[in-house]
Amino acid sequence: MLLECLKAVLFGIVEGVTEWLPISSTGHLILLNEFVRLDVSEEFGSMFDVVIQLGAILAVVVLFFYKLNPFAPSKSPAAKRHTWELWSKVLVSIIPSGIVGIALDDWMDANLHNGIVVSIALIVYGVAFILVERMNRGRKPRIQDVHQIDYKTALYIGCFQCLSLIPGTSRSGSTILGAILLGVGRSAGSEFSFFMAIPTMLGASAIKMLKFLLSGIAPTGTEILVLIIGCVVSFLVSMAVIKGLMEYVRRHSFSVFGVYRIVLGAVVLIYFLCNP
Repeated sequence: MLLECLKAVLFGIVEGVTEWLPISSTGHLILLNEFVRLDVSEEFGSMFDVVIQLGAILAVVVLFFYKLNPFAPSKSPAAKRHTWELWSKVLVSIIPSGIVGIALDDWMDANLHNGIVVSIALIVYGVAFILVERMNRGRKPRIQDVHQIDYKTALYIGCFQCLSLIPGTSRSGSTILGAILLGVGRSAGSEFSFFMAIPTMLGASAIKMLKFLLSGIAPTGTEILVLIIGCVVSFLVSMAVIKGLMEYVRRHSFSVFGVYRIVLGAVVLIYFLCNP
């Protein structure tokens, strides 16, 4: 049991770091599963890789609680209205990925969750980040604050989120990249991406948990403990990573993440081609 708990800590760290950086948490978890395997059932493992994100979600809620809370007594009526509008835009933004994700969830699990797909997606999006940052060098974003994002822009960002259903692309990477292309500043785009994660991950986790329950397989005590540890660790790590990323994007571009993705993708691709 101790070994499985230590593995859960490792998975929680990887999730907490990679969920918010534009480098693909799903891709990293798939790669981690190639080298560190939890002693759990296949059904539980599939559910674990998604539900572990709940810890990361909680970090967003805690860090941005005031901005996201429309009932805060200290907010003026106008501020409360703006908060409700922000939530409305977030909900609009997740419609495209919700439709596509529900329709293709099983197919993607069966056909796309492998090292080759992850490595190619890492490289392609790495190149995309570098190119987009070069294109936008010196340009002033038309949207500097998350509240300035209108419904049409929110929906378009949501369309970019559909691309993240391919393992290795990154949910945060897809939405932030899309936001930048649409004229949203890095800081505002990152915030909106974080807010989109709340209903997106809650929905994805609910679907995976429901499928696991319907499978008729009861989780063991060790599996429940592994899930709890993974969620707690991902929460604690996410708290630090989100704070660090928001500070980073105020001064730097995302090009460094593009380079990281290309290098990692190339190494992983060579590994899987040499070890089919």
